[in-house]
Amino acid sequence: MQGRTVPIEGADGEVRLYRRHRNGGGLVDTTATVADGAAVHESAYVEADAVLGDATRVGAGCWIESGVTIGDDVTIGQNVHLGSGSRVGDGARIGANARIGAGVVVAAGARVAVDARVADRDVVLGDRRRSSSTDFGTAA
Repeated sequence: MQGRTVPIEGADGEVRLYRRHRNGGGLVDTTATVADGAAVHESAYVEADAVLGDATRVGAGCWIESGVTIGDDVTIGQNVHLGSGSRVGDGARIGANARIGAGVVVAAGARVAVDARVADRDVVLGDRRRSSSTDFGTAA
């Protein structure tokens, strides 16, 4: 089913073209880049100009906004929202139901807890927070 486009109207009323990703069947914008070894769950959306690295796993119900860059071997739990322009380093883990704001940097190997909220333009290093605007839940 790779390559077949599906028109979907966004909340803003604009219609965008998505394609089903071969590993998992998630809807991926036609301008996004997904490595061959990545898997996108069938109920996940990956928006324009996003980049997903090799061996990355995107869970059910995820929403990856435009311009997000995700490194290799990253695990993203179910129902995670990654805001536009965010960057996730190699080997990072993001727990289920986390909300990552726009322009956030999650360093390589960092862990974002289940149900965590990370504010716009924040930086996550290791298992700790760099900014007081970040609220972490229980460990992922």
